[in-house]
Order: sequence, then C-alpha cells, then structure tokens
Amino acid sequence: MRTPTRLSLLALTAGAAVLLSGCAGEGSRAGSGDGDLTELNVDYATYNVLSLVIKDQGWLEEELDGVAVNWVFSAGSNKANEFLRSGSIDFGTTGGGPALQARANGTEIKTVYITHASEGFGLAVPADSPLQDVEDLVGESVAVTRGTDPYFFLLQALDLFDVPVEDVTLENLQHADGRAALDNGTVDAWSGLDPILAGAEVAGSRVIYTNPELISPIFLNVTESFEQRHPETVQLVIDVYERARAWVLDNPEEALEIYAAEAGLEPEVAELAFSRFNHDVDGVPDAAQLAPVLTTIGGFMVESGDVRDQASLDDALESLFEPKYAQAAAE
Repeated sequence: MRTPTRLSLLALTAGAAVLLSGCAGEGSRAGSGDGDLTELNVDYATYNVLSLVIKDQGWLEEELDGVAVNWVFSAGSNKANEFLRSGSIDFGTTGGGPALQARANGTEIKTVYITHASEGFGLAVPADSPLQDVEDLVGESVAVTRGTDPYFFLLQALDLFDVPVEDVTLENLQHADGRAALDNGTVDAWSGLDPILAGAEVAGSRVIYTNPELISPIFLNVTESFEQRHPETVQLVIDVYERARAWVLDNPEEALEIYAAEAGLEPEVAELAFSRFNHDVDGVPDAAQLAPVLTTIGGFMVESGDVRDQASLDDALESLFEPKYAQAAAE
C-alpha cells in the first residue's frame, strides 16, 4: 500500500489540477501525468463485492481528494466492455472470457487486477421443469447474455455433454431479463450468475449444472489510454482494491451487510451468493496461470465467431495482462 504522505501529495496535485482546469470530462483528463486528473470513472457491479465495499466506504474519494469519482453501474460484463470501449469508464469489471474477447476484438484494455473467484454460475430451470441435465437442453430454449461468462460457461457445458449449440435456441437477454424469462416461462432454462442466480434458487428454481472449472476469475480492467496517462492513479486504485480485499477477509459479516445493502438483496439471497465468492485469491493477473481456462474459452469464441480469428485471440492472450500494479500493491 502507498504511504499516507504519498497519497496525500497525489490528492493535492489532483486537486490543484481541478482549480487550474476549471472543467471536467475526457478532454480535461488528457495528458502525460497524473497532475491533470479531474475525474475518475469506475464501475461497480453486484458480481464484484470489492467494488461495492469501496463505493460504500468512500475510499477512492478519500484518497483522491479534489478528483470527482463517478460510479457507473455495470449490469454485466458485456455492459462493462461497452463502457470501456466508449470511454465512459476508466475501470471496468468483467469475467475473464469477456475481457479476452474485448481485447481480441480491438478494445484497448489491460487487465490489472483479479478481484475474486466465483462458483456462482449455473444452468437453472423452473422447479417443476422436467429438465434434469445438460443433455435435456436439446430442442429447448436457454436465456443467456452473449459476451459474458455465463455465455461461455454454457458453450463449454454443451460441448462437454456433446450437445450441438445449434440444437439449442439461445435467447440473448441481459442477466436480470434472463431470470425474468425463466420465471415467466418464456424460456426453458437460463445460464446465470450470482447474485441473480442465488435469487432464483431461493425462489425455487433448480440448478441442473454447475462446474467451477469452466469459470474464469473476475477481472478489473483499465483502458490503455488511461493507464498510459495516469499510471500513479492506476496504482492508487489497485492499492485501494487490495485494501478492500483484506478488509472483506477480515470483516466478512460487515462485508455481507454492505453487499446486501448495495446490491439490494434479501438477506438469504445475499448470504448464498456471498458464500460462493472467494476473495482469498492472488490479485496479480498471472498470464501463465490464467492461460488454460482462457485458451479453452477462447477456442469457443473463435468457433462461434465472437472473435474475428485465432491470430487476434493469440495476440490478446499475450497483451491483455499488466501485473505490475497488483504486484506492487501486494508488497
């Protein structure tokens, strides 16, 4: 972690920039150093507990005194990638597969931190559904959010059980809309993630398949342009994330309360979802460790046309990760 003196100096420098610039926005953030920073745009998501804790505790605002911190809600990895691509946010939370896909398709991002691992992914069906396993999905409709980890989870599950994807009708719906479609019977199954999946289970839906080995950890990504202009701020954000991880591990009950409140969850739903988040992981995005699952997921991206070609995927695997900030935060 940075010392308070160094953080205070950064905050004073950023605050002076606000007075000198007199404006905010993308134009005011351009430059080669951190002294001209006037605003930070960062996402928060119900699948990223650390983001909710940081937002609730006001730690970024505390460390970046004089810099406007704008919190933007990401409803899914696809939305976070849209925001990163458009420059609406500087930092965005995605699953590993979606980050790789975005990079392979030309979105200039770097993965700078691993927030946690999660087992909260699965294929859900209504309580009274006759469907019992993945093979039963032949000829059925499945709601899923294209470009997110539940989407790549579904593709891998179908492949493992020799179910051709063309034999299943995929309904492209945002996560919450997929849950709603499952509830109202307009689809036969839904590939979802926590906490929405936990809510469906508490309400009576059955999970017919889950497999942690098919799930990548959750990534925190930054736009390359922001990382190049403001490396000190990137380090500060990662330091705060590492602080949040330690706090969540030391204060699980309070973290659960914040999670439930910030995500707007009933206690039973929050507790189930929270139990499937693993924050006791290494925050450093290690390319070698992540390569096996991402290479597998990437193969489905190329095959399905979600990535332009294998060369683009290979380039993304080599260029996506920037571990130095997380390494410094852990020292």
